[in-house]
Amino acid sequence: MIPLFINTPEIMFKIRVVTPRESFAKTLERLQTTGVLHIEEPRELDSADRIKIAEKRNLVRKISANISDILAYVKGEHRVLIQEGIKAQPLDTILHQTAKLHEKCARLRKDSTRREADISNMEGLGRYLDILSHEINLSLKDLNYSGSYLSARVFVFPAETCKIFLGKARQHLLQHIPASSKDETETAVYTIARTTSQNIVETLARDLGALPLEIPDEELTLKEFIAKKDDIIRQKRKEIEGLEKEIETITTENLEQVTQYRETVALEDEMLSAIEQTCETRYVSMIEGWVPRSKADSVISQIHESLDNVFIDASKPGPSDEPPTRLQNPRAIKPFEVIVSLFSLHKYGGWDPTPSVAYFFAFFFGLMLCDVVYAAGLLILAKFVLDKLVDDPSTEGVDLFRKVLYISGTVALIFGILSGTYLGDLLNMYFGVSLQKLALAKWVQSKLSDPIAFIIISLIIGLVHVNIAHILSLIRGIRGKNKGLVISKAGLFIIEIFGIPYIFKMLLHVDLVPLSPSIYSFMVYPMIIGLALIVVSGFMQMGGLGGIFWIFELTGLLGDIMSYSRLAGVGLATFYLASAFNLLASWISDGLSGLIPGVIGTSLGLIIGIILFAVFHVLNLFLSSLAAFIHSLRLCFVEFLLKFYEGGGREYAPFHLRPKRYVIVGAKL
Repeated sequence: MIPLFINTPEIMFKIRVVTPRESFAKTLERLQTTGVLHIEEPRELDSADRIKIAEKRNLVRKISANISDILAYVKGEHRVLIQEGIKAQPLDTILHQTAKLHEKCARLRKDSTRREADISNMEGLGRYLDILSHEINLSLKDLNYSGSYLSARVFVFPAETCKIFLGKARQHLLQHIPASSKDETETAVYTIARTTSQNIVETLARDLGALPLEIPDEELTLKEFIAKKDDIIRQKRKEIEGLEKEIETITTENLEQVTQYRETVALEDEMLSAIEQTCETRYVSMIEGWVPRSKADSVISQIHESLDNVFIDASKPGPSDEPPTRLQNPRAIKPFEVIVSLFSLHKYGGWDPTPSVAYFFAFFFGLMLCDVVYAAGLLILAKFVLDKLVDDPSTEGVDLFRKVLYISGTVALIFGILSGTYLGDLLNMYFGVSLQKLALAKWVQSKLSDPIAFIIISLIIGLVHVNIAHILSLIRGIRGKNKGLVISKAGLFIIEIFGIPYIFKMLLHVDLVPLSPSIYSFMVYPMIIGLALIVVSGFMQMGGLGGIFWIFELTGLLGDIMSYSRLAGVGLATFYLASAFNLLASWISDGLSGLIPGVIGTSLGLIIGIILFAVFHVLNLFLSSLAAFIHSLRLCFVEFLLKFYEGGGREYAPFHLRPKRYVIVGAKL
């Protein structure tokens, strides 16, 4: 979106380039060719930097752990091509992606492991239940039963231990059915006991090293379970195979990306380690500076492509950083950056008033110069003469200043055409063509030729311009939570809205707004409220001195607006001085023609008159252009910028080659 009044500078990234000392010169050469790095003096890593590096290294460790776990799922050997020049993603993004992938694989592996445990349990359970099925054929629910009165369990013992168990637990058992394996090394015992005695039975079995069987709570009989066991195991194996295949598919599909992530975080870890050690070793060099956000990715990729063993860290400005300011205004507004820089460059993150300065400076300049011939002469001088007045015409500042003159001169040319002004009243004086006939806009001509009307228009322009500055100051106060400033501006606006119409009505008997007398009488009360707010804000901002200095808020407003009468003063002076020079050249020419009779006198008078005419108007061109420029600067700086603008910024000065169109050798003669 094109900024209307206020713009913001481009966001900057801090860049640290770490290289071996033997590559330092080559690195500087590459950075100079790239031409976007604003180089700063490298400094020691402070606590905030080290905390930031530690946080990044912690992210790297988490990512590396995720990647290692993911790659552990990969089966077989795979050759992965590491692609160069791919835009590296932020560590937070890589952590999120790898964590998501790791969680998915881990969940599938957990399901597979659980099924493997089920198979192992099923195989063991089937073997022991197969032994027991030769003696009984109860349902599985009856083998592992707990009720209010009775409980049933199945234990597996070594053969000799089973006899000991039965000897000790016989008095607590209501029934027991043992079944031995074919080799008679193990015995499965089905026990039934009172519920109150079940804990004693289980304790005796556990102490003797028995294996209690975890039997599924199903309606199947022992023989039915034995018959279906193999089918259940096969189904579980198929499920495991499907899960493993899904894991393999996921890892294969993401293998290239995960491998790329691994290389990225490995380089990041090396880079962070190198930065930590930069100030502690003599074998590496670090270049530190600022790069616009729009250029950061391009710079990093270019350096990586052209240099080996280079590590680059890019980060946003920290709380203690003071990045340089790089303005980013549209092409039509950009030349007026040179005007703002004459005042002061704003701090990084602050407001750039170039758009509003551009509009009003060109408007003020054009209104004060306001002559077709003078404006055309200014454009010619800017094109062909400006280069000869400066030491180095190839600099960007000279080019921007020339464009300021082009734009401001064009506005003056438009005002001159609208008002029909050509070297003052030259055409009317010598050819009898009135300004009304020459003017494309009769209203403009009538207002600019009437001193009182011109002054009134100038004051109205001043009222608008000054109040835009106060509105911007109010916005700044709201954003900065400056209550005193907000209250002051609110009171000032209340006084303006109600006080100006009231004063014009009571003192000048002029109805600025067609209202009834009763409404005009009511305006006194809002004026008192606004005045009270200004007094209160004075105490809030200056303490006891606010009881005196609040008055300057009102007198300052009046003085600021009255200052815009210079628009009419300079504009009328340009016109009247041009007309006076026309008349003076005519008088001198006629006087010489009268003193020396004949053709000689007439020719001499004409030649001297033309020479004086040209000298006078060239002088007026310089005087009027200079006055228009100076007074436009004053109105933009003193009456406008001082109310809300904070300077003190540093200019963005990238380290780059500056090719010149030509150079001047030797001294001027």
